[in-house]
Amino acid sequence: MTGKTAPPATDPAPVAPKKEPVPTPKEGPAPAPAAEESPAPEHPSATEQPTAPADEPVPIPMAEVIPAPEEGPLAPPAEPQAPAPEPKPEKPKAEPPSSPLSLAVEEVSENSVTLTWKAPEQTGQPGLDGYMVEICKDGSTDWTAANEEPFLSTRYTIQDLSSGDKIHVRVKAVSASGASVPATLEQPVLIREILQLPRIRMPRHLRQTYVRRVGDAVNMMIPFQGKPQPEVIWTKGDQPLDTSHINIHNTEKDTIFYIREAQRSDSGKYELTVRINGAEDKAILDIRVIEPPGPPQNLKLVDVWGFNVALEWTPPLDNGNSEIKGYTVQKSDKKSGKWFTALERCTRTSCTISDLIIGNTYSFRVFAENACGLSEKAAVTSAVAHIEKTKTAYQPEKIPQWNMMEPPKFTQPLTDRTTTRGYSTHLFCCVRGFPQPKIIWMKNQMEIREDPKYIAMIEQGVCSLEIRKPNPFDGGIYTCKAVNPLGEASVDCKLDVKVPQ
Repeated sequence: MTGKTAPPATDPAPVAPKKEPVPTPKEGPAPAPAAEESPAPEHPSATEQPTAPADEPVPIPMAEVIPAPEEGPLAPPAEPQAPAPEPKPEKPKAEPPSSPLSLAVEEVSENSVTLTWKAPEQTGQPGLDGYMVEICKDGSTDWTAANEEPFLSTRYTIQDLSSGDKIHVRVKAVSASGASVPATLEQPVLIREILQLPRIRMPRHLRQTYVRRVGDAVNMMIPFQGKPQPEVIWTKGDQPLDTSHINIHNTEKDTIFYIREAQRSDSGKYELTVRINGAEDKAILDIRVIEPPGPPQNLKLVDVWGFNVALEWTPPLDNGNSEIKGYTVQKSDKKSGKWFTALERCTRTSCTISDLIIGNTYSFRVFAENACGLSEKAAVTSAVAHIEKTKTAYQPEKIPQWNMMEPPKFTQPLTDRTTTRGYSTHLFCCVRGFPQPKIIWMKNQMEIREDPKYIAMIEQGVCSLEIRKPNPFDGGIYTCKAVNPLGEASVDCKLDVKVPQ
């Protein structure tokens, strides 16, 4: 078969010259075969089938596959397959924007209502084109657009409304990818003039967390304003209040919130809403009901040394709905059995108790404290601390003995003096020595003995000699001499007595 397939491969070459003389006659039908030559890639199989032998049909398509790529027009068919995968990544569509936020009524008049809202959290990739406002009368399901084209402002006034009608309002965010889920007012708006918008005047002490104890009464009055008479709504966690436990009394100007006996479950955030025809004002009231905390946990006696004890514990399981301010530690000795406070307002969960008495055995307990006070129960140590007596021998300090013996020595000598007759005068000097020296006064080397004219004194080492109403005869050299067993010392001075003229 391989020998038979070779001639057909050579046949196409002479076929071309045979077809060339065919168009030589200038007859009309000559162009027809030329037109048939254009689809030659498909029709040669039909023309060759009668010329080839009967056993050549199988190789005929294989022989034709080879010449087909030789022709230029067959390359383009591969191009249509390339664009097929391109539309797949383009299929995801942009999501529409999310709903507008905080839709509320700003003002209501006899024939209009003004709305405000906030932009949606997600505007989508194309960006926000604007908002569409729709209205529907109460009792109907037909929504009509209040604006013809989207606008970007977050405030809109719906005009030409009928006084006394109740309408539902919703707002949609619109972008190129579509419209959002509408934001709808919870209550229909009554079209009538509001003389005074609702406003809650929250007292200053209620703007912070309002703290009460378990069992105490909760009585609060919150004033508000608004004309006509506004509607007052109390909720907790978006749920209405339990009127069997909480009493609400509303007047034209205020609302009273009253609980006879507060419980821990009454703690939480209460929302007060004052509403007039869709216009409303809201306030949050935070109430916290507290009680004493539980006892501390896992109190342990960690160590005992000398006069000291170390304790550790963990915070209580129940803090009484209030922050733990500290702990109070008490001690009790085995002899008296009475409890005494050793430490107050300890902010840590460990402490050291000092100044314990030797020979005593102590127990310890710890109270937790919050804004309501101390815990009703205390954690008590399971072990006791015994302060043992330490055997110590007293050893007096050895003080070196100093030799205080010293011969007399004058630290301040006598000084020469001049005086006037009839005026008493004093002579001074200072001396030290041990044993205390004996003092001897002399005048012109003559010892002054018991003479009433002279008065000699010594005090704290200061020696003095008083000469009473001296005369010129009393002038001369005065000597002070100090004597003790270790030696002697002396000092001199001159005294002049002048006679006034």
